[in-house]
Amino acid sequence: MSQPNGNGSGNVRVEIYDQTYHLRGSDPEYIGELAEYVNTKMHLIAQQASTVDSLRVAVLAALNIADELHVLKRKYESIDSDYNERAGQLAGALDEVLDEGRRVG
Repeated sequence: MSQPNGNGSGNVRVEIYDQTYHLRGSDPEYIGELAEYVNTKMHLIAQQASTVDSLRVAVLAALNIADELHVLKRKYESIDSDYNERAGQLAGALDEVLDEGRRVG
């Protein structure tokens, strides 16, 4: 759906929900991927909601994408917390071993 314009300036033409947008950025391929994701999400929402109102479809797609983001953020925060807790436990165990070695040596 996206097509770099070939002038090397990072311009990209994308189509989202049957509308063409001319965007600029440092990574046209990435912008194209994002546009494709949003386009797909909007078409799926439109099918499920049985509506052709593009504003309504866009808002519902945005809410859906925001939900995906928040679920992933919660998962990341949980993993990060578990990692930090485990790292703290291992650091404490290592400190104990090193302290014991200093007392013996």
